[in-house]
Amino acid sequence: MATIKDVARLAGVGVGTASRALSGKGPVSREAVARVNAAIVELDFRPSHIARALSANSLGMIGIFVPFFRSKYYCPVLQTFDNELRAVDRHMLVVSGCGKGDLRSQALEGLNFLIQRDCDGIIVVSQDISDDDIIQLHRKQPRLVLMNRVVPALLQNSFCCDHRHGGVLAAQTLLTQGHRKFAVISGPITSPDNAKRIEGFFGELALHGIERRQVPTIESDFTTQGGWFAARALLDSGLRFTGLFCANDELGMGALSYFHQAGIHVPKDVSVVGYDDISTSAFTAPQMTSIHIPVEDIASNCLRLLLNQCYGSSHPICRDFPISVTMRDSVGPAKTGQYTIEH
Repeated sequence: MATIKDVARLAGVGVGTASRALSGKGPVSREAVARVNAAIVELDFRPSHIARALSANSLGMIGIFVPFFRSKYYCPVLQTFDNELRAVDRHMLVVSGCGKGDLRSQALEGLNFLIQRDCDGIIVVSQDISDDDIIQLHRKQPRLVLMNRVVPALLQNSFCCDHRHGGVLAAQTLLTQGHRKFAVISGPITSPDNAKRIEGFFGELALHGIERRQVPTIESDFTTQGGWFAARALLDSGLRFTGLFCANDELGMGALSYFHQAGIHVPKDVSVVGYDDISTSAFTAPQMTSIHIPVEDIASNCLRLLLNQCYGSSHPICRDFPISVTMRDSVGPAKTGQYTIEH
C-alpha cells in the first residue's frame, strides 16, 4: 500500500509539500500540486484518516448519546445532527444506553464509551443521569453539550425549551374547549422534562379551581404500548373524563388506539392532547393535537455550539425556543353526558 512518502518520491517533492498539496493548506505551487495529484492517481494512494487525525489532534467526529433508538422523537434529532455535520465534513458516532444495569448505569456506560473513543465533543440527550454525573463527565470531556435539559453548573452548554409552559399550553387548549374533567398519562416522573410539563399542566388547572387530586394520573414509559395500557387502566378505573393530556405523542397514539378499540370517540367523547408534535402526529386517526417543541432548532444550536468549541468556528447560537400548539382533530368541545365503553 502506497504511503505519502511514495507519493512525494514519485512527484519529485518533499513529504511536507506533498502533505500540503493533499490537504490544500499551506503554500505549494500549482505545478507541485499537479505532480502530486498525478502521483496519487498512479499509485492509487488513499490517505490514512488515522494519520490525519493524529496530525490534526482531531478525529473530526462528534459523539451523540441518546437513551434508545426506538422512539420517533430521536429521528429528527439525529437527522439534524447528521445533516449539519456532513455540511462541514464532520461525522458522528451515535450510541444508546448499553449494559445490564439500570437506565443510569446504561447511560453512563454509553457516555464513557464515547469518551474512550476520543470524540472531539459529545452531545448528551438523556434524562437518566444526575446533574452530578454530568459534571463528572464534563471533567473528563469539557466539550460536552446537553440537549433538552439544564444543569445549573453548565448553563452555557445547556439547551432546553420551557417545558413547564408546554404543560400550561396543554391545559389551556382543553380548558378553552370547556373541559373540566381531566386525566393525565405521564412519562416517568423521575424525568426532569416530564416533571416540568406535568407541573405546568396541573398549575394551570389549579388556577381554574381544579385540584391535582381530582385528576386521575397514570405514570408510563413514553411508548405507544405504554399509552395503550394506561388508557385502558384509566377507563377500567370507572372514572370519567373528557380531556386527556399525554406527556408525549407516542403515549397519545397508544391512547387513541385503545379508545378506538373501546368504542370511545375522539374528540366527541374524549379530547386528546399530545406533546412534542412529532411528524406522525399528523397521521393518526383522528389527527392529534400536540404541543409543538422545536426539536430541530434545539438540536441545531447544540451542535453549532459544539462545532464552535471543537473546531474554532463562529456559528451564531440561539437559546430561545418558543413552544406552540398544533391544533388538529383530536380536540373538540367537552361532552356534557357520560360515554359508554364497548367490551
